Amino acid sequence: MPSSELISGKVSELPHKPGVYLMKDRFGTVIYVGKARDVRKRVSQYFHPSRRMGWDVKFRALVDAICDFDIHLVKGEPEALLLESRLIKQFKPRYNVSLRDDKRFLMLKVNLNDPIPRFVLTRLKVDDGARYFGPFPDSRALRRSIDLARRNFNLRGCKPLNPGGNDYRHCLYGHIEVCSAPCVGKVSLSQYRAQVERACDFLEGHCSEILENLESSMAAASDQRDYERAARFRDQITALKDTTRKTIRYRKLPHQFPKSLDPQSDLMELAEILHLTRPPARIEGFDISNISGTFMVASMVVFRDGRPASADYRKYRIKGIAAQDDFACMAEVVRRRYSRLIKEDREMPDLILVDGGKGQLSSALKSLSRLGLGDLNVIGLAKEFEEIYMPGGKEPIRLGLDNNALRLLQRIRDESHRFANNFSADLRVKKISESMLDEFTGIGDKRKTALLKHFGSVKRLKEASLVDIIEVPGFGLKTAQALRDFLTAREES
Repeated sequence: MPSSELISGKVSELPHKPGVYLMKDRFGTVIYVGKARDVRKRVSQYFHPSRRMGWDVKFRALVDAICDFDIHLVKGEPEALLLESRLIKQFKPRYNVSLRDDKRFLMLKVNLNDPIPRFVLTRLKVDDGARYFGPFPDSRALRRSIDLARRNFNLRGCKPLNPGGNDYRHCLYGHIEVCSAPCVGKVSLSQYRAQVERACDFLEGHCSEILENLESSMAAASDQRDYERAARFRDQITALKDTTRKTIRYRKLPHQFPKSLDPQSDLMELAEILHLTRPPARIEGFDISNISGTFMVASMVVFRDGRPASADYRKYRIKGIAAQDDFACMAEVVRRRYSRLIKEDREMPDLILVDGGKGQLSSALKSLSRLGLGDLNVIGLAKEFEEIYMPGGKEPIRLGLDNNALRLLQRIRDESHRFANNFSADLRVKKISESMLDEFTGIGDKRKTALLKHFGSVKRLKEASLVDIIEVPGFGLKTAQALRDFLTAREES
């Protein structure tokens, strides 16, 4: 249980204000990011011994690993939510889960260089000359504010990039006179552009006049006992204030933490625990990654003197295993790795670490034995209880989560896991590119790559509108429409 004077002193000095906190382990690595309305109250809860009995295993492991923390104060909850999301995506803390995906908050985009500028929602900001507003944590408030801006400044809500007479005939915005209809010349393009620029000022927070009008309308509706109408005005006022509230822009935080406080000491402690004759200068770690038996890959990472040696990392595509079988995959990759080292007469590791328990360890040992390398030091590290499995050992070794040797093994295991998962993800993207999009002959490799980078997956591409596809560099209206038709036909077949 962390109880150092450093932490106790820092907790006692925390303010009762909203903010985001970053929990760090002994290496200075950020392991958890959280937000709170009251930073002092929330952070202090981590270090109350009386609360420990109510914690689950994961939370207890988190608290045991905390050696320091940082905080960043904000003005309110929306800013805390935005900053928390950015920091999770930046640091990828091992104890955060829900915000680690690639989802981004909505932004509002308008390109004043378009023939008839329009406001569109987007989650990605690119250098395309357009103006962006946001991001906005509350998407409902944003949509209400866009609707309010369209009605107040007579803006179009249609999707075509350059609408004309045919589009106007089917345009609801034009027929109910929300839009001033520049597409058919009811106002000039310069007049419409001025409307858009006033809307931009409105979205930047210059909306006091509109707020006053809404508040007057709400009061009048309330006086007339038209409470339903008054509630609509109230919701518009709330949405407008939420959307135009000023937020602080945060720069990316530096991440220059030491890899280890004392790697040599960690290695000496590890050697003592494992009964090795000397500290393991070179450690090689293995992990297997697959999704229901597909994209089966493995990784091998190397740590020299307790620090990662990324130039020596290796990736493996599993070749001889047809069905999902982590044990067989581990046996294959260990065999391939060390048969190559034997063939090339290269340095053998002082210690081999496999991700897993008895099964993975046994598979690795069998492969090494067949290669005549049964004297190499091999251990397994099982995730659930962080147990160390050794050859011939009846019971696994359990060390405290604050043990320096265990933390070194965890770092090697986590690094091999990260490296394997990244390789698997790269293969999935490549497979997507090689399958469905290769059947669409209207674009080349460069634009296929741009599509996957913009949308992340073919599934999201299928759900995208024509306007969303046009936003991708290299796509005009004609090509985007052809791609939409192709995807729709594939979905129906």
